[in-house]
Amino acid sequence: MALIHKGDLGMDSRLKKVVDKIQDSKLRKKIAQFVENPTSEIEGKTYKGAPLETSPAGLSHHHNYPGGYIEHVTATAEIALTLCDVVEKIYHSKVSRDLVLAGVLLHDVLKPITYMEKENGTLRKSPLAERLDHLTLIVSEIVRRGFPLHLVHIVCAHHGYRYGPIGPRTTEALVCHLADITDSKLNGEVLRAAQYLAREATGKELRQITGQEAFQIVHAKTMKGWEGVKKTLEKTRQKRYTN
Repeated sequence: MALIHKGDLGMDSRLKKVVDKIQDSKLRKKIAQFVENPTSEIEGKTYKGAPLETSPAGLSHHHNYPGGYIEHVTATAEIALTLCDVVEKIYHSKVSRDLVLAGVLLHDVLKPITYMEKENGTLRKSPLAERLDHLTLIVSEIVRRGFPLHLVHIVCAHHGYRYGPIGPRTTEALVCHLADITDSKLNGEVLRAAQYLAREATGKELRQITGQEAFQIVHAKTMKGWEGVKKTLEKTRQKRYTN
């Protein structure tokens, strides 16, 4: 389970650092209020999921472990800001970092309400998720809450032309989409590689591997071969047992 870091706003301190980078005070306050209490209201009923600090960002493809949501958002924010640097310093154009950061913070914020815990502790889609996907939920919610149209578009387009209802039509939307897909791909590929290495080295699956564990396993294979993988897996299992 990921450690929970609470900031002054009552949200995870890592999320707070991203929120605090939004310069526009009105937008920053509006985003902070939503991130502190990520809910969706439908037919007079308020839906709320697991805390963002402990929620995964996906069920299978990427960040599918407790704390994965926070890692995905913070990593995506770092990538997005680097892309903003490229736009400004290399292409000498303009991009709204406030809108980009707001889009990153909101794009998956309602995923926790689409999950429910099974008896064995693993997650599956909630009854709500059987009717509405997380993108539809967040877009409808931020429209209801009166967020700016430019930001609504960024969130709506973050899946890109292939998988989303609309593709990015602004620089900010494109930056958010590319940052999101880059981190998702990075995390997902390393998770799959680490699971493969675990099976090959020990013949066993490593249950609910985290991103940090996955990168350590892949690095061990690169530097020390299969013996390095075995030693890293043993350390990982011991650490889990003692925690």
